[in-house]
Amino acid sequence: MSILGTRVERREDPRLLTAGGTYVDDLRDPALAGALHVTFVRSPLAHAKITEIDTSAARELPGVAGVFTGADVDLPPFVSQMGVSGPPPAAMERPHLARDTVRYVGEPVAVVLTETRAQGEDAAELVSVDYDPLDPVVDVADALRDEILLFPAAGTNVTGTSGELDDSLFDGCEVVVTKQIENQRLAAAPLEVRTAACAWDGDKVTLWLSNQNAQSCRDELMANLGLPQERIRVITPDVGGGFGAKIGVEQEAALLAFLAKRVGRPVKWVESRSENLVAMTHGRAQRQVVTIGGRRDGTVLAYRLEIVQDVGAYPRMGAFLPLFTRFMVSGVYDIPKVDSVARCVVTNTTPIGAYRGAGRPEATAAVERAMDLFAAETGVDPAEVRRRNLVRPEQFPFDTPGGMTYDTGEYIKGLDAVLEAADYQALREEQAKRRAEGAALQLGIGLASYVEITAPNNTEGETGHVEIRPDGSVLVLTGSSPHGQGHWTSYAMLVSDQLGIDLDKIEVVHGDTDLIPKGVGTMGSRSLQLGGSAVHRAAVDVKEKARKLAAELIEIDEADLELTDGTWQVRGTPSVALSWAELAQRADEGLAADVHFTEDRPTFPFGSHLAVVEVDTETGKVNYLRHVTVDDAGVIINPVLTEGQRHGGIAQGAAQALLEEVSYDADGNPQNATLADYAFITAAELPSFELLTMETPTTLNPLGVKGIGEAGTIGATPAVQNAVVDAVAHLGVRHIDMPTTPERVWKAIQAHS
Repeated sequence: MSILGTRVERREDPRLLTAGGTYVDDLRDPALAGALHVTFVRSPLAHAKITEIDTSAARELPGVAGVFTGADVDLPPFVSQMGVSGPPPAAMERPHLARDTVRYVGEPVAVVLTETRAQGEDAAELVSVDYDPLDPVVDVADALRDEILLFPAAGTNVTGTSGELDDSLFDGCEVVVTKQIENQRLAAAPLEVRTAACAWDGDKVTLWLSNQNAQSCRDELMANLGLPQERIRVITPDVGGGFGAKIGVEQEAALLAFLAKRVGRPVKWVESRSENLVAMTHGRAQRQVVTIGGRRDGTVLAYRLEIVQDVGAYPRMGAFLPLFTRFMVSGVYDIPKVDSVARCVVTNTTPIGAYRGAGRPEATAAVERAMDLFAAETGVDPAEVRRRNLVRPEQFPFDTPGGMTYDTGEYIKGLDAVLEAADYQALREEQAKRRAEGAALQLGIGLASYVEITAPNNTEGETGHVEIRPDGSVLVLTGSSPHGQGHWTSYAMLVSDQLGIDLDKIEVVHGDTDLIPKGVGTMGSRSLQLGGSAVHRAAVDVKEKARKLAAELIEIDEADLELTDGTWQVRGTPSVALSWAELAQRADEGLAADVHFTEDRPTFPFGSHLAVVEVDTETGKVNYLRHVTVDDAGVIINPVLTEGQRHGGIAQGAAQALLEEVSYDADGNPQNATLADYAFITAAELPSFELLTMETPTTLNPLGVKGIGEAGTIGATPAVQNAVVDAVAHLGVRHIDMPTTPERVWKAIQAHS
């Protein structure tokens, strides 16, 4: 019986829960002995000219080993994250430390190196910076007017545009609905803040980073530091969460290599939580206008999405996100006519980066809100509107208006499954009863059907190495780096399935560019389908090498050998056998295989979510009652891991719909700079999730798997938002922007009373 598909508990957890993980701040590497603590001086203003920086008082403080400003840093402008959005316009380049102008609250202006962290905080307070305030641009509508420019030399705040609109798109539609929607700015706020350490050994530098992709960080450091690959080593030990915000090297981390070289000592940086909330990249931040048209029977004929993406103060990955949104513009629907446009603008706010889903949740949130708006206008049940317009099974592979080709799908089956599991008809009857009674507590039912693109950077592939050691244990090297996903467990299962070796004898190593020079990392729900497929194929190659070697040693045909309980035996004569250890010891060139796996194109997992909420019409308070979901991510290797990913994703998606938002005042001051002000969701606000699974295998990889790490976030957000709006729809409310806080819900009710 194969281990694949069975419930295997995470092999990582005993170490993490008992001995504790080894995170960057825990490192006791001899190379970091005597490391200086790095503290950044950050701008308190959103937009200002720097007129003077006086570091003299800070330099005199005991324990201070150095104070540096932008004038002291002879590095080229910071290279954009992963290069995915291409180089920023020359006029919008980002310095490692602000020199003449600061453009957001939290931008690094100076850096202090001290013997202790406390000394660093004291010294940073003594760095005196004189500013000449400038008018800030906080809202994207103001940014589009170009009346105040963040980069005067650029002549505009617009960093890029894409797409075209068809003037005749809605010709022939009986019903057309338009609505502006806010997909608000969010903070990733991982449990482990950003951390980094750096040490030089001769002309080679090693950086320890809390990051999602060591090899990509190394490549970015090559560009930032002007060093060849062999002179940079990046190590990512245990990482306490990332959610996309730890993709690529940060400007602070890149600066550490320069600082360590300048002072001749190792250095270490651990940001504070308040720093993290204002300086780590934020996510989402799209203003959308949806327009949907069709027939009164609920058939959608045309759909348009107009996007204005806030990229924050400097264009980096945020400028790339609308591309993913436009890829997935029509979601799971077969809509005859679709167009979309996007504009990206800089504002005096924290730069935008990836956040769980990275552009794809924004697409689903828009089209699913549009479907509910269309249903309300036509009077057709929201479930029926969806069913009528879903892509049908016989249409796969399906070419979309966004330029994608969906590999497989059973969208109608998924929708029907979630409706049946939730007892949709009974919910609607209960809702009708409460409405007829005029109850204060009204029931809301929200639907969302989604499809997401996973492994979107599939052409880069992923690496896998499987090696049998002389003692019969297995070493697995992978280019993907976990930060909570359970790579060790899933990859060990793949190896065990092929080689019959116990999980406890399989070691999975990641996140070290000296050991694994080639790799891409963990992002875009790519790890299992690319990294896992590479490990699987490497294990298959090792198995075939072992079969050939065993046949030579025993002097029989390969066909007469069978692998039973981790031992190579002669079929019918089990006493004639060789163990993995014996084979490894007798393999002249070792028993190992390296595989680089690439898919022809991305995969497209899908599903349907149904959320049930109760809204107090007198106060606007929302009580989140149920969440039922059907997700299809192809073949499931380990239900324990996929359920964990789904739980976390649904929680984060619901949090966006109900509570979370990073906001700024008119002067660009962040209003949620501490955890006391940023409304995280907790277990107390969440119901027990009801998870159903479908399996539609893909043919694009040998495992038949698709990604599932972001599915929950993509489907949950619009389902919960739709549920809140649905609860008060009978009062005339058609839309409430996220987060649907009690105040917003109450105001929406009052506006229609």
